[in-house]
Amino acid sequence: MKTKLHIFKEVAYHLSFTKAAEHLFLSQPAISKTIRLLEDEYKSTFFLRKRNSIELTEDGKVFLIYTKKILKLYAELDNQFLSLEDKKPTHITFGVSTTLANYIVPKIIAKFRKHSPQTNFIAKSGNSKEVEALIINQQIDFGIIEGQRTNYQLQFKKFIKDEIVLVTNARNTDFKNGIISKDDLTKIPLIERELGSGTRQVIYNKLQELNINKLNIQVILNSTEAIKNYLYYSDSYAFVSINAVHEDLLNNKLKVVDIKDMSFERWFYFVSRTGFQSKIMDYFEKLIVNNYNF
Repeated sequence: MKTKLHIFKEVAYHLSFTKAAEHLFLSQPAISKTIRLLEDEYKSTFFLRKRNSIELTEDGKVFLIYTKKILKLYAELDNQFLSLEDKKPTHITFGVSTTLANYIVPKIIAKFRKHSPQTNFIAKSGNSKEVEALIINQQIDFGIIEGQRTNYQLQFKKFIKDEIVLVTNARNTDFKNGIISKDDLTKIPLIERELGSGTRQVIYNKLQELNINKLNIQVILNSTEAIKNYLYYSDSYAFVSINAVHEDLLNNKLKVVDIKDMSFERWFYFVSRTGFQSKIMDYFEKLIVNNYNF
């Protein structure tokens, strides 16, 4: 509920789903879905949707009053039990998988260091398997990765949920309704990440569940940035994190293509060696969560 209320407050403040999404580092579909869930839960309409704007309804104004009161209590609770002011470490080294390293973690650290410039960071990035190997080999103690909780040598704690979407060049004129079938999915030209990528593993696990055994893979690239740069000059398709294409969607460089009766969701996880405990790791997790703007 705390997450939903934060999202509602930002939308009410900006009176814009787009601006709220940018401020919270979330996708606009995620923002819209949360508002719909709140309206359904409380059987009310909180925003009037106009062609190019939104505004609070009377119910929305009342709900905002309660939201501010509840979030104030949450803040007091966090300040009492989750204070990060005492004995801040001066140096934190951690691992982070590629999508997080490129699109989520830098924003969080930059925001944090505005208030605590004495803490320095080294983020060692790679695909999920590479980061896991660094942790198992004790080259680093902890990190954040995408993918599945499959290694008994590691302990995982959920961070945030992510959505993987199918995208293509915004100028691509195929499938003008913006929806394809599962049969279409097996035929379209696809670009994919390398073996070991958490994104790739989530996709193939889902396809296996749906008995889809073959795709038309044309190119394999080792980063989402490389995939996006390929798509700018091609009518091929690729599965990527919604966090990775937020700006591309806003700037009309790429577009999302929905797959009928199919969606791809996954969690990002805090990860460390099984049984490993550390005050710095606990501090790291708290600062990441507190600066993500839930």
